[in-house]
Amino acid sequence: RRCPGELLGGGGNMAAGPGELALLRASPGAPCCPHGPALLFVRTSQGKEEGRRFYACSACRDRKDCNFFQWEDEKVSQTRLAAREEYNRSHQAPCTHRQNVERYKNFVLLPLSKRRFCQECQQLLLPAEWEEHSSHQFLYDISTAQLRSPSQLLYPLENKKTNAQYLFADRSCQFLLDLIISLGFRRVLSVGTPRLHELIQSKASQEENLRLRSLLLDIDFRYSQFYTEDEFCHYNMFNHYFFGGEAAHETCRKFLRQDKDESVIMVTDPPFGGLVEALASSFKKLMAMWKDTEKGGNKNQEMPMFWIFPYFFESRILEFFPSFSMMDYQVDYDNHALYKHGKTGRRQSPVRIFTNLPPSVIVLPAEEGYRFCAICQRYVSAGNHHCEICNSCTSKDGRRWKHCALCKKCVKPSWFHCNKCNCCALKNHTCEKTDVGCFVCGKTGHKRSTCPSLSHT
Repeated sequence: RRCPGELLGGGGNMAAGPGELALLRASPGAPCCPHGPALLFVRTSQGKEEGRRFYACSACRDRKDCNFFQWEDEKVSQTRLAAREEYNRSHQAPCTHRQNVERYKNFVLLPLSKRRFCQECQQLLLPAEWEEHSSHQFLYDISTAQLRSPSQLLYPLENKKTNAQYLFADRSCQFLLDLIISLGFRRVLSVGTPRLHELIQSKASQEENLRLRSLLLDIDFRYSQFYTEDEFCHYNMFNHYFFGGEAAHETCRKFLRQDKDESVIMVTDPPFGGLVEALASSFKKLMAMWKDTEKGGNKNQEMPMFWIFPYFFESRILEFFPSFSMMDYQVDYDNHALYKHGKTGRRQSPVRIFTNLPPSVIVLPAEEGYRFCAICQRYVSAGNHHCEICNSCTSKDGRRWKHCALCKKCVKPSWFHCNKCNCCALKNHTCEKTDVGCFVCGKTGHKRSTCPSLSHT
């Protein structure tokens, strides 16, 4: 028998079988797995809860990656609790962050000929450890430049259900850095953006006049080999969990303390399969940390933020952050087969920047065809033309969209109005109109995947 936990996790497609799985607010005493406090879920049907509530891993969708599962009302024996704690400890990294910092100090003192990196263990090796890894593949002569670019030294974690660690292409990374500098920010909270973090670190060390600092929050503990405790915190963005405890939490809080001329912006690039509700909850807690800092306590302001995510999540993001708007800039990735800019990929990247900054200040590169729409007061892509009926530049994917008088909105150029469905869709689509309403709430006019009841549960 499969437990409900097999159907969910940090990712978004949690539906399987009848009903949907909804994320609930967990109590402070939630049980923990190796990825920190678990999240509380319940199955819903027709907008109502069905069955028992249960806890499951916050970060993993596949039980092969983390098989944690517990009913909310289940009484767990002391023996099982002790075994769970031992299991959690055994699945943590063999070295602490502080130990990795000390190892790094010893590593950089070695001559180039003795600097080795184990590709199988993804670990910097000191000479005394060579024999232990003798059967593994090494990288030799690790240079200072390589140490400053660990995202290119480490293998990306590409398990789409758990990590989905896709890394910014140089074009997008440099654009983000230039934009941040032009907007006058001096501190960047880099949440799941290791390549942007290392670019900031590298530029700051090379240019004395560049007053820019970055703190990386990431679930990939391998980065602790390359950064100090003031530069990196082991962090799970699905449950706002600092693996380093109160010390790491305080490191983040101090970084967010906004001094004069030291304004902070948060840049985050979550896994695209990530549950938006869980991510939004964590980001709001980071924003609250910023508000609680000594000089960032204006209750009427939000911490400036760039949330990088596919455009088809726009309605979900705006549901949790109504002050956000989506920019037309296409973010691309080095190690993703599809999400590349322009004609180099199999299709244009759907990844965009969502921000609470005024759209008019986000200047997009004219050399890539972006231009300023004086009516919308924002920069748009070359194919995004202003619709006089909608009074907006309506395209989401970079192509010129067309207005449908029957739908009373602009739609993709490949869509046509279907009288049976009473909406626009692909020409050869399968009509889905029936007398049955949404499976979750029973109402008509939307599918269960977009049911408003899911987010309000």
